[in-house]
Amino acid sequence: MLPIDPCADFSRRAWLPCPVCAHESHCGDCASSRNCDRHWLYLLSNDGTVVHLQCPDCAHLWGVDTRRGQRARRWKVA
Repeated sequence: MLPIDPCADFSRRAWLPCPVCAHESHCGDCASSRNCDRHWLYLLSNDGTVVHLQCPDCAHLWGVDTRRGQRARRWKVA
């Protein structure tokens, strides 16, 4: 497992599903599109609509294009 990025900051979070561990899959808050206080991701950086994320549970790193109306394109970072 990768370590958590040293630039990760608890105050910069995102609420998207983790493609590896799906830690939010059985959570009522996440299923109702509310911002759950347990199932969030570190928002490491962004480049326009592309956000770079890390899961605090499994430490997976990736990027995703968040444009509305576009099919989500995911980039594996590591």
